[in-house]
Parts: sequence; C-alpha cells; structure tokens
Amino acid sequence: MLLHIIARGKIGRSPEAELVDRYAKRIAWGWKVTELPDKGGVIPAPSQTPSRTVAMDERGKQLTSSEFAAILGRWRDDGVRETRFLIGAADGHDEASRESADLLIAFGKATWPHMLARAMLAEQLWRATSILAGHPYHREG
Repeated sequence: MLLHIIARGKIGRSPEAELVDRYAKRIAWGWKVTELPDKGGVIPAPSQTPSRTVAMDERGKQLTSSEFAAILGRWRDDGVRETRFLIGAADGHDEASRESADLLIAFGKATWPHMLARAMLAEQLWRATSILAGHPYHREG
C-alpha cells in the first residue's frame, strides 16, 4: 500500500525535513509526499484505487501506535492501494475535507506546527509498518 502524505506548506531544508527523510528511508512500504501551497492548490486525486483518506485534525481520534497500525493493516489486507494523509496549513482543514475523510486523527489535544506534524506522522507511519512487520523495536506501555 502506498503511504501518501499531502501537506500544506513547504518544509524546505529544515530539521523537520531531515526527520521526515530519516523515517521515510526506514519505511518498507511505498511512500510519497506531495506539498501544496498554504492556500489554493488542488489536492491530487488518488493515483490508485481503492484508497483511504486520513485527515490530521485536532478533532480526530487519539490512537495508540498499535491501534494506528491495526487500521493500516486492515486497510492493506482489504486491498486498499493508497492511504492519503492530509496535513492542513495553520487554519487546519475546511469542513468538507473533514467530512470526506475516512478517518480523522489527532496527535493529542495540543496544537502542532504543520512541519512538526509531518515529522511526527512520518515517525508513526514507520512505527506502524514496523509493528505490522513484527519488528521488536516497538514498545507500548
């Protein structure tokens, strides 16, 4: 399954970009990042079907890493070819984007900068795929 992060804002050369790259290199699944301007631009249509869309949103579910991995594993096993992860700009997502998403996820109740959220998502994607591969690194307690 292709893991596709679609993020508002350019990450450029930054410590956050280095973290995203570090985790991207570790992920054994297909991986893609699409950057859009803070405002405007069109979210690309899924390149493969069937697909799922996850919006990173403060109103979303707070999942453990194992719960997140289980969702991705179930989608993969059900034949989902692409999961798209939407990261909004400073104002987040509009109501239509939230309503059309298959899942809303939050990284806690705090507000995170979109560049840091991208790095955190990359880490969680690596962790989830590691859990699904049976890698012994993950600990949840």
